[in-house]
Amino acid sequence: MNSLGFDKPESATRVVVAMSGGVDSSVVAGLLRRQGYDVVGITLQLYDHAEAIRRKGACCAGQDIHDARNVAARLDMPHYVLDYESRFRDAVMEDFADSYMRGETPIPCIRCNQTVKFRDLLAAARDLDADCLATGHYVRRALGPDGNAHLLRGLDPRRDQSYFLYTTTREQLDYLRFPLGDLEKPAVRALAAEFGLDVAEKPDSQDICFVPNGDYASVVTRLRPEAAEPGEIVHTDGRVLGRHQGVIHYTVGQRKGIGIAAAEPLYVIRIDARARRVIVGPREALARVSVYLKELNWLDAALLGPEGRAVSVKLRSAQPAVEAMLYPGQQAGEARLDLLRPEYGVAPGQAGVLYDGDRLLGGGWITRSQDAQAEAAA
Repeated sequence: MNSLGFDKPESATRVVVAMSGGVDSSVVAGLLRRQGYDVVGITLQLYDHAEAIRRKGACCAGQDIHDARNVAARLDMPHYVLDYESRFRDAVMEDFADSYMRGETPIPCIRCNQTVKFRDLLAAARDLDADCLATGHYVRRALGPDGNAHLLRGLDPRRDQSYFLYTTTREQLDYLRFPLGDLEKPAVRALAAEFGLDVAEKPDSQDICFVPNGDYASVVTRLRPEAAEPGEIVHTDGRVLGRHQGVIHYTVGQRKGIGIAAAEPLYVIRIDARARRVIVGPREALARVSVYLKELNWLDAALLGPEGRAVSVKLRSAQPAVEAMLYPGQQAGEARLDLLRPEYGVAPGQAGVLYDGDRLLGGGWITRSQDAQAEAAA
């Protein structure tokens, strides 16, 4: 077996590398080339508006496509750019805007991995007769005792990206490889310098790629002009405290920028998009003990039964995992999480990503949550 798990020489193993123009995917290409694999680079052009072209560190546009081409030339490997702008707009940007219109807090990076990258790009890799598709994500892939591929957190907890890959299916996981899962970022940059790549010190992307300067509201307003309709800011006790200029400016758990002066700190508790109302209140009103998921992707071989399953769950990408019991929902693809301790700022549109230790079990989109007071009353 070679290092990618194929029973043939490296030179006879074709690998497509998803190259964003950043240091991580560039190093993946360099590592596989050094090991003697037949490597083909593919970069997706996802958007090309003027702001993106001028920005470095935002993948899949302008300068980043140029950087990916330069890396491929340096490594003496073929490289293709695929125009997926229309697919990206339909599957990711439109979904992002619709989610904000529903009063949710979307995660377009997960939707992009689910659709454009691990569906469409993976199909393109198969069309090139590749044995696998390799990416620069900081996650690990390992075969379990049952012979099935498991997805594990990246070795470096500061870089772990498993939260954003929870929608990966078992079939996709059989085809995917993640060469950086056992590395830390300084080691990756050192390898880029060793390979003589100009991107060795290129900054990491910090914002959502199609949202210049983090201004989500302007992007949503451009796609959905009606999203900026004003409405009321209402306290949980029913008092109308003021007006807002669109629910797209708010997210559950938000404290700063609400625009209301009060004797006590106020947080966004809930967003009623249909009534164009932002409901605010004290922090204790954010406490949630149950979380409901839809579109559950389950990677474990053992089916989820009515007796439930003990899991750890991340309710936001930057928060640590917490303990919970997971139960199947009333409809297919639905599930309920009963948290062992109340959590604060659980937002519809985010993801509940499920783990057993370091192993990713799957996850689903958060649709709603049950507050502690209502649970106690029931």
